[in-house]
Amino acid sequence: MSNDSARKEAAAAYWKENVRLLLTLLVIWFIVPYIFGILLAPLLNNILIGGYPLGFWIAQQGSIYLFLILIFTYVVKMNALDRKYDVHEE
Repeated sequence: MSNDSARKEAAAAYWKENVRLLLTLLVIWFIVPYIFGILLAPLLNNILIGGYPLGFWIAQQGSIYLFLILIFTYVVKMNALDRKYDVHEE
């Protein structure tokens, strides 16, 4: 019975870490484009990148790049978490 209890505790810890990672990445995904792409856009528009205002670039391209970075971060972190709890694929 203790083995079953240990597995349940490990599953709960795994899920807790997974949810914490997801929430962290979602908060970053919301805050960075919102702050830089909307709130600070007028200030950032004084800086040009390739002829385009930085605020516009962050709102259009930067958000997409951030999303891709967050996806790869999630993959790397989840692979490490899977190995930690021995639920990884071979």
